[in-house]
Amino acid sequence: MTLIVHHLNNSRSQRILWLLEEIGVPYEIRHHQRDAVTNLAPPELLAIHPLGKSPVIEDEGKIIYESAAIVEYICECHGGAHLVPARGSDDHIRYLEWLHFAEGSAMTPILLNLYTSRLGEGGAPLRPRIEQQLNSHFQFMEDRLLDSGYFVGDGLTGADIMLSFPAEAAVKMGYAADKPKLTAYVAAIHARPAYQAALEKGGPYAYA
Repeated sequence: MTLIVHHLNNSRSQRILWLLEEIGVPYEIRHHQRDAVTNLAPPELLAIHPLGKSPVIEDEGKIIYESAAIVEYICECHGGAHLVPARGSDDHIRYLEWLHFAEGSAMTPILLNLYTSRLGEGGAPLRPRIEQQLNSHFQFMEDRLLDSGYFVGDGLTGADIMLSFPAEAAVKMGYAADKPKLTAYVAAIHARPAYQAALEKGGPYAYA
């Protein structure tokens, strides 16, 4: 049975397609389109995920949610062991930190920025704190990018797959103009053949 990715346009599911292309795993895409007015995910996703979110994968009768869990599952079950540092190593600790930072810390101010921008003046009292958090989180990423060009060790890991979206958001939102390492990181990601293949299959992506 071919692995299925429920892919929402302009979403974090793009990085799951990239991961699968990097590993060379056959997969099928079920495309879902955001509402043109609200930008929200379509109700059909509720039939797959109780919260109506993407990414979701289906594999051998299992339905798996949450990007970090999906990355770990794919790396463990579909030949991606080379994208995970050796367990028990310092790099593996850093890997786990970054894997969960991408959603647990970095996405909070990104999403708050998105939601409050729709409130107009009603969101103004929150703007200074959100701006401070965006800048601090993106600067944290800038400061800890290694000379190798990756966040862990000397090569691509699942952590880089996860961090691609907040890094792309930093560039897209204009917060990386003074962050040359983060800017170069995104450019290098976008130049990878596997990323380009995922982009071709996934369709238009606002962060590329």
